[in-house]
Amino acid sequence: MARKGILTPGLTTKPDRPKTQMMPRGAVGALQSSLSKLQENAVQEIDASLIDDAGVEDRLGIDDLAQDQLKQSLNTYGQQVPVLLRPHPTTHGRFEIVYGRRRLMALRALGLPVKAMVRQLDDHALVMAQGQENTARQDLSFVEKASFAAQLQDAGYDRQTICDALSIDLPMVSRMLKVGSAFDMDFLRSIGSAPGIGRERWLALVKLFEDTSAQARAKAYTNDPDFTTLTSDQRFEAVYTHAQGLQERAKPPAPSSQTLAGADGTELAEMKRTGKGLSLVISSKATDGFDQWMEQNAQTLISELHDRWQKDRSEDNESRN
Repeated sequence: MARKGILTPGLTTKPDRPKTQMMPRGAVGALQSSLSKLQENAVQEIDASLIDDAGVEDRLGIDDLAQDQLKQSLNTYGQQVPVLLRPHPTTHGRFEIVYGRRRLMALRALGLPVKAMVRQLDDHALVMAQGQENTARQDLSFVEKASFAAQLQDAGYDRQTICDALSIDLPMVSRMLKVGSAFDMDFLRSIGSAPGIGRERWLALVKLFEDTSAQARAKAYTNDPDFTTLTSDQRFEAVYTHAQGLQERAKPPAPSSQTLAGADGTELAEMKRTGKGLSLVISSKATDGFDQWMEQNAQTLISELHDRWQKDRSEDNESRN
């Protein structure tokens, strides 16, 4: 068969031209991915009113004193650690909080914008991020983590996902779910975080709640006016005692408080005695900077007061002898 030549009809030749160098698709994808990661890690300032709640409830109540201290810190030093948000899945221009709820609450109260990283997360990725953030925090109590695990289970997540979210093994998930699933959220919120109450005490309460009459006694006491005056740990102990049927021992003494005033009558601080010790709260609003001065001189003052106490005690002992 004859080979076609350059004059063969239907065949046209063109001089060679340098080929345009096209960036491979893989390189474009990598570049876009890098840009997306840069955008996700960029910190933005977002109006707090545009941020809605999302994910799973991980705190059983807020410590008012700790929240006030956070607000004061944010007001003085600004927000140093950004929160994590995702774009609202149904409302354009709004966002949902993944973690950083206490910071969001404090900044909202102060009327300040929220420094945040915004990432595209589906519901599964959201609870994983929230769970891993919780694992890194040291202030979540056992029952808060147990409640978190139970809420994930109620939302349809399997146990392996719960393990991954909380960085725990399957046996620990089973123990947490036994506690978290035994109590409704309203009851757990009424108790609070109970930071001093560990797994074994909660499992013992689960056992007591198998008796419906014990459960009814315990829940009825949560409506007692004295119940709200107790610390979270004391509320657990009171409920536990009621569940046992020992109501006469169920009311630990409520914390006693005393207002301390200056020479001119200005209320400077509140001193409160609880089962854990003595606390002193100095108002940042009414004391015109006295709280900051106290913070700067606390070590010197406490040392002087301790020396005075030791001398007084020594003199008392000598007078008795």
